[in-house]
Amino acid sequence: MIVVLGSVVTMEGRTDEALALSLEHVHRSRREPGCVSHAVHRDAEDPRRLVFVETWASREALWAHFQVPASKAFGKAMAGLADAPATLEIYDAAPVAVPGRPAA
Repeated sequence: MIVVLGSVVTMEGRTDEALALSLEHVHRSRREPGCVSHAVHRDAEDPRRLVFVETWASREALWAHFQVPASKAFGKAMAGLADAPATLEIYDAAPVAVPGRPAA
């Protein structure tokens, strides 16, 4: 499983616009092959910071997602609303069993 964590701090007064674009992107991305989950959250301590959490079935699915024209357009649009460069971290992850809890 591939886990993606990203965030962007929006320009003052542009957060609602960025959040609306982000929700469109999230809803579209969820329909792509290999997308396990895709979400955007507003940081409770910095309301101008949007945080993205995604899981993908494979690297290939994620790379295909990055090639979708709408994904490229989203990245470009968000860069125009950002106060600083966005962060993006990609992890190759495996589930870990938690003692005393049923396996997921």
